Amino acid sequence: MTFKTNLILGLLIVVGLNACVTAPSNDHTLKQSGNLSFDYGQDVEDLIAGMTIEEKVGQMTQINIDVISKGEIFNLEEPHELDSIKLDSAINYYYVGSVLNVGGHTYTRQHWSEIITAIQEKAIHEGNGIPIIYGIDAIHGVNYTVGATLFPQEIGQAATWNPLLVEQGAAITAYECRASGIPWNFSPVLDLARTPLWSRFFETYGEDVYLAKTMSAACISGYQGNDASDPEKVAACMKHFLGYSMPLSGKDRTPAWIPERQIREYFLPTFQTAIDHGALTVMINSGEINGIPVHADPDILTTLLREELGFKGLVVTDWEDIIKLHRDHKVAKDMDDAVKISVMAGIDMSMTPNDYSFNRSLIKLVKQGEVPESRLDESCRRILWVKKQLGLLQNPVPDFADYDLFGSESHSSAALNTVLESMTLLKNEGNLLPLDSTANILVCGPAAHSLNVLNGAWTHTWQGLDETYNTQGASTIYEAVVEYSTGSVDYALGADLEEVHDI
Repeated sequence: MTFKTNLILGLLIVVGLNACVTAPSNDHTLKQSGNLSFDYGQDVEDLIAGMTIEEKVGQMTQINIDVISKGEIFNLEEPHELDSIKLDSAINYYYVGSVLNVGGHTYTRQHWSEIITAIQEKAIHEGNGIPIIYGIDAIHGVNYTVGATLFPQEIGQAATWNPLLVEQGAAITAYECRASGIPWNFSPVLDLARTPLWSRFFETYGEDVYLAKTMSAACISGYQGNDASDPEKVAACMKHFLGYSMPLSGKDRTPAWIPERQIREYFLPTFQTAIDHGALTVMINSGEINGIPVHADPDILTTLLREELGFKGLVVTDWEDIIKLHRDHKVAKDMDDAVKISVMAGIDMSMTPNDYSFNRSLIKLVKQGEVPESRLDESCRRILWVKKQLGLLQNPVPDFADYDLFGSESHSSAALNTVLESMTLLKNEGNLLPLDSTANILVCGPAAHSLNVLNGAWTHTWQGLDETYNTQGASTIYEAVVEYSTGSVDYALGADLEEVHDI
């Protein structure tokens, strides 16, 4: 792989934007995904041999749960309920291979049981008989299931400098994720935090390569263990490959300009470590590096990821990123061209996710001879192999009653221990801490009286902003101080002491 070549091609793309560049798609037809020597198993080959083009494309299609739920996209009916007609279309017409997400907020384990059971029973008894793989963003614990154990965000876990705690937390998350019927976790974020302007800094293991590598290995081990088919383990998903955390502007999903030396020294080691530890899946950088959208770059998705790093698992896009090749990046003249570019670059599964545009385009491209059917076979091998590794081909519906430790005291204690070790006391001047419980105390700042700020994003809702779904019984800093203290406790929203009031 050479990033110099990427830079030159990126400049050519920029020059030709007004003409709706199609050159990348022609170039990408010459390169198909490598790592073809890996044996994915005869059982996988037998499944592929019996599949139609439509069924193969279906395996490569991942839809949002909103697509099969009652109501409109992002405006579902409450309480949430699957729509039997929409589900029937997904399974029996589009043969979807994967479903992801939650309809806006946390669900109970009972509701997850209903969702997963209904989808899997439909998939294995109808359609092509192949179970779907359900994915969720369980970023710091299973944040989309009511009563699950929440841990510090990744940056807090890294602050413990204790990989054993990270592995334990990942194992508990895997357990509670499977207890919700979900075998695929879109975690961990392996991007190295090198620019403080970037809004997702908190989701990383920090800026240090060695620390992040160490925590990456611990997390993968906790999620997958020695056997991902274990009903207490999940498939990890490395994200976001590659260079996602170094946008030039600091804004999320915007262009990055990174020399190859920095790519290899700072941003590659965490992913290499995770691959060496058997990570089963990877999610791709939504932005572009040196002028080329990563979802369109075979040098990164095939030459680097497959041939150099030896990754043999499933490559999934991020949210709408194939659509963005046409809509935002302007390197594809239309959706068909965007699908062709990304698939030939090395994408296995499209998180489209709110329609079937990827599905329809890819079927058309194959039937027109623009994408060889053998390219579909490559992706289906990887997808089916991951499903096999998770035990889904044998046991698609888990025993939901077999998870007595979900949300247990032992899990909470592990989370508390991680929180305690993540804290950093810079200087305890005059042994001020711990506070005397009889002292009069002033608590200041909006973060001191907000669970949302304490929890951060990916907590009960996507950005963790809706207080309606906050953990019952959890205390803010201010509330905890009040509970601990026998003296008077005042709270000030800001620095103006005239605002101090006794609550």
